[in-house]
Amino acid sequence: MTKNFSCKTPNTNLTLTFIDPCGDDNALQVPLAVSYSIIFVLGLVGNVVALWVFFCVHSKKNSVRVFLINVALADLLLVVCLPFRILYHSQGDKWNLDPTLCKVVGHVFYMNMYISITLLGLISVDRYFKLHRSVGVRHKICSPKFSLALCAIVWIVAISVILAMVISKNPSDECFHYKKLDDKKWRAYINMCVVVLFWLVFISLMVSYGKIALKLLRTSQASPDLPNATHYTRTAKKSFFILFLFCICFVPYHMVRVFYIKTQITDTSCFWMCVADKTNEVALLFSALNSCLDPVMYFLLSSSVRKEVLRLVNNVLCARDVAAISGSSSTPKLITACS
Repeated sequence: MTKNFSCKTPNTNLTLTFIDPCGDDNALQVPLAVSYSIIFVLGLVGNVVALWVFFCVHSKKNSVRVFLINVALADLLLVVCLPFRILYHSQGDKWNLDPTLCKVVGHVFYMNMYISITLLGLISVDRYFKLHRSVGVRHKICSPKFSLALCAIVWIVAISVILAMVISKNPSDECFHYKKLDDKKWRAYINMCVVVLFWLVFISLMVSYGKIALKLLRTSQASPDLPNATHYTRTAKKSFFILFLFCICFVPYHMVRVFYIKTQITDTSCFWMCVADKTNEVALLFSALNSCLDPVMYFLLSSSVRKEVLRLVNNVLCARDVAAISGSSSTPKLITACS
């Protein structure tokens, strides 16, 4: 299978056909395969543990927990797509499986990435309403049932869009790589609309968490003697972790996308196509990294996840210590301390 498309050399109308915009440059193939493998392992373990805690460990049901469960499900589905990308990069950026499978994997990957972005935005709105609105408004908008309805709408819309794209688009041998959209500019415009929507979500998220943090800090400073004063300060700091996730994982990708989409619909030299292709691949890797960092968010925002993870870590450390001093006189005491 080859990855054929046309590009124009600068200062000429000569059209050339290349296997890919970067020629035989395969410098990113091994690093991408290794990086996606690490993300796959960490993301799989982290999200499976989080879902196990959410579903199997008794905890108070609230709106944030509903959102976190759906984020974990979206991350888990994204992680399931990574072995196909690992296989693709490890085979020299060649897709040797069924073309329809490539379409499904690619669209599911992006679908779950944007579901995560949407749900993280909804978490910020939920937390904002809990602090800045009256009790009656909070009871309606921040209830688990309302959050569940919002999550259902997000999943239904996302799955409907993906099914429409998979059904309407004919399978091809092209997979996971740069494509010119000269005769399909409508797709580029849709992609640009998605980028604009992301920036709107990011701006609203910055405003929401900025106000949340300021209110919590002011409350803790105004009444430092209150029992919850230090708790307010810690919560304010935790509020910025989702902003950190966006800045590390999603902001670089959506900055690159503007340049990437422009090269797809305009006359661009092969050099700049290569630059767009490589920067997009690296930025996409950072987006996938979100599936590893989200479990840290669950740890910070969910007390049940935090307690269960600490318990599991404690059991593992105790088991290791018991094995290390097995047979000594202090073993019974250590086992008692760990039980």
